[in-house]
Amino acid sequence: MNIANWLADASDRWPTNPALLHGEVLVADYVGFRASARHTARLLVQRHGIQPGDRIAIFMNNTTNYLVLLYGIWWCGGIAVPINSKLHPAEAAEIVCDAEAQLVFTEDGVRFQEGTLPSGCTELSQEAIATLISSAGNNDFLKRPLLRSSDDLAWLFYTSGTTGRSKGVMLSHGNLTAMALCYAIDVQPITQDDAILYAAPMSHGAGLYNFVFVRSGAAHVVPESCGFDPNEVLRVSAAVRNISFFAAPTMIKRLVDAAERDGLRGDGIRSVIIGGAPMYVADLDRAIEILGPRFIQIYGQGESPMTITSVPKDAINDRSRPDWNRIASSVGYAQSCIELRVLSDDWVPVAPGVRGEVMVRGATVMQGYWHNEQATNETIVNGWLRTGDIGYLDPDGLLTLTDRSKDVVISGGSNIYPREVEEILASHPSVKEVAVTGQPDSEWGEVVVAFVVVQKAAYLSEATLTKWFVDRMASFKKPKRYVFLDELPKNGYGKVAKTALRALLAPAEAAEPDIRAHADRIN
Repeated sequence: MNIANWLADASDRWPTNPALLHGEVLVADYVGFRASARHTARLLVQRHGIQPGDRIAIFMNNTTNYLVLLYGIWWCGGIAVPINSKLHPAEAAEIVCDAEAQLVFTEDGVRFQEGTLPSGCTELSQEAIATLISSAGNNDFLKRPLLRSSDDLAWLFYTSGTTGRSKGVMLSHGNLTAMALCYAIDVQPITQDDAILYAAPMSHGAGLYNFVFVRSGAAHVVPESCGFDPNEVLRVSAAVRNISFFAAPTMIKRLVDAAERDGLRGDGIRSVIIGGAPMYVADLDRAIEILGPRFIQIYGQGESPMTITSVPKDAINDRSRPDWNRIASSVGYAQSCIELRVLSDDWVPVAPGVRGEVMVRGATVMQGYWHNEQATNETIVNGWLRTGDIGYLDPDGLLTLTDRSKDVVISGGSNIYPREVEEILASHPSVKEVAVTGQPDSEWGEVVVAFVVVQKAAYLSEATLTKWFVDRMASFKKPKRYVFLDELPKNGYGKVAKTALRALLAPAEAAEPDIRAHADRIN
């Protein structure tokens, strides 16, 4: 099943529905969206010889043409390779080469230096393709999307690379279909009256959420800034109405700051889907106080895109519940197509409340890593995806994440989970941002180091933070060192880059142990 059929069907059902908006300005209805995608597919085949299974990269800022290109690629059976526009062209060229892409679309057609793209790969500007589309005739070639099976690849999703070189996650039409259906069941239902705003990069989570909105005939709004500007988000949401959007916690904090400063309440925003990382409880509490009950927490990763767990909207926003802190600090319950386990180091399921590695399997789990059999075999074991995340399940099936497996600090033989340390420090009113990692130590093995960004015009000492911490958590978990920064380093998706922080403190990390030693325990 070709996921582009969803656009064709939406066009048949809601031809005049607003489809693509640039800010508040209508660019195309669903008939126009479909026509542009179909003409793109025709040009890809007739002018550039694209065949089913060929890879076409997109290295552009958010734009309505981004969606046109995606659906044009799928319409003719191609595989889309979206690349974060914030990457350096040299980094993007590595991805284009790894994917062996035949074409790469950029804003101006001159992003890459000569010789950096693979042999036979052509760079095209979005303006050039738009011009060709506008001059295209109308015939029956590729009137409907090319037939594809559910196992055929549709999206080659390159990981953010926070722990090393990015890998190409192979997502099929079936993976994307399952992800979109889980959204409608486990996140929120969508109708033709809804709209999605692309404030985060369309190359990743924000773009992956397009499918259920297309299937429902809803509107797709790309900000005039082509990215995230909190004031613009508030303004466009109030004008367009029923807006939902994906945002990392750092983006939400900026949105809340802007709303509070201007006395706004998020009018027109239906839902903010929190992803990339769980929000600290203190930040979520403030966000609900300022913007109201508009939040949904989801947990997923590129290897199971946007689809592992979710927290129901009515639960995460109801601060009167006696168990709200437990719910707010979690990432929710397994989504409909997912089986979830938490396993010990020797891959035995652990009891509720006991930490272990989160493992999942289901219809959204990737086909593997592109041209990387070793990494695939290390990550998918007997059908189970090793997420690399550490967490625990409570007796009700609620999952709480504590850290990435590489982030756990082992000090004096005790495991210390940075997330719980960060939660305590983040609750201090003068702390704007915090990230915790370990530093090698000859006596303790590792010690806890906290990187802290202080609120504007505030002052904090190490002694003040230490007292705040030991009044709320066991003393052995307290940071032994504080590093005060103007801001935390982040990757292009708003995630704190702990590899950059660790690089300031420690030599290269030890190699991973043989993870398949206990594979026979997974079934």
